Amino acid sequence: MIKNLFYVFAISVVPVIELRGAIPAGAALGLNMWLCLLAAVLGNLLPVPFLIIFGGKVLRWLAKFEKFGKPFRKILEIGEKKAGKMKKTVFWGLLAFVAVPLPGTGAWTGSLVAITLGLDIKKAFPPIAVGVILAGLVMMLGSYGVVAFLRVFA
Repeated sequence: MIKNLFYVFAISVVPVIELRGAIPAGAALGLNMWLCLLAAVLGNLLPVPFLIIFGGKVLRWLAKFEKFGKPFRKILEIGEKKAGKMKKTVFWGLLAFVAVPLPGTGAWTGSLVAITLGLDIKKAFPPIAVGVILAGLVMMLGSYGVVAFLRVFA
């Protein structure tokens, strides 16, 4: 069981796949749904602080290059424009963005959004974490079924 929990943890760290792939894998491996959710959420959140702390520095460094820095400068420019408009709604917007379990959303992309908006770890991590938990619950319901989920509360 520990090995399977590690698989779920490791899968959820991978960009694009994240917990949207890890939880169905855990269900297929026959893991307890709550342990699977815990492993997936922890794995999905592991890279977030590193992405937010170092990602902005890497993005700004890449933007300095003449030949291939243009897309990175564009990303930073868009983030700066949006940051001013989103100051009041950034928590809920980032949370909703991460919580919707669709391709192109999730903790990795949410971290990129936080970087482009110039958010520090204290402002970015809470909505990303809550969004990951909500996405995990949605994926758990879909992977294990509503009946299995409701049995816990019956």
